Amino acid sequence: MADIDKVDIDKEFLEYVVKALVDNPDEVKVDRKVDELGVLMTLRVSREDMGKIIGRSGNTAKAIRTLLRVVGMKNNARVNLKIEEPEGGERAPAPETTSKTVDEAMEDLNI
Repeated sequence: MADIDKVDIDKEFLEYVVKALVDNPDEVKVDRKVDELGVLMTLRVSREDMGKIIGRSGNTAKAIRTLLRVVGMKNNARVNLKIEEPEGGERAPAPETTSKTVDEAMEDLNI
């Protein structure tokens, strides 16, 4: 893990990738903390750019995390990414689920 302490290649890489994806690159902030578990990168972007970073079904965020892990492996470190929700950000409401009793489910199946 000592290799990654000396060089912020992972931070520079994350900033480069994220700034290329967003409309407000000046608002991209990356904090980097190293502890016994590895490196934790905390990413902040503007509220308007959050969707671009997360991507459809979280695919963009997953891809960024995968690339960061590869950069970390190359430098003998475990790198994790935390994406902070911006001030005033709203999460999409969880879809409503309706639970049925076993009898109601059986009726639906017409058994």
